[in-house]
Amino acid sequence: MTKEELKNKDFFEDRIYYSLGILSILLAFFNPIASLVSGVLGFNYSRKSNYSLQKKTKKFSIIGIILSVIMIIFYVSIQVIMLQSNGIF
Repeated sequence: MTKEELKNKDFFEDRIYYSLGILSILLAFFNPIASLVSGVLGFNYSRKSNYSLQKKTKKFSIIGIILSVIMIIFYVSIQVIMLQSNGIF
């Protein structure tokens, strides 16, 4: 591969992981498990890369991970409250 092909490949990979960071924020409210996975993938890649979107990818991924953990805790607490109100717990 030439330098130009490698540069283009890295540019597209950088965009993909940047998109995963944004996707982790959006998915946090609908599917927190998928949000957690995409946030961790985006964060892992942002630690390894040295490209222009590294800082933004890391920020979005951390925000997505935090939101997904908060939403998982929220969904679990709602389920426990519902089970307690039905007398199951």
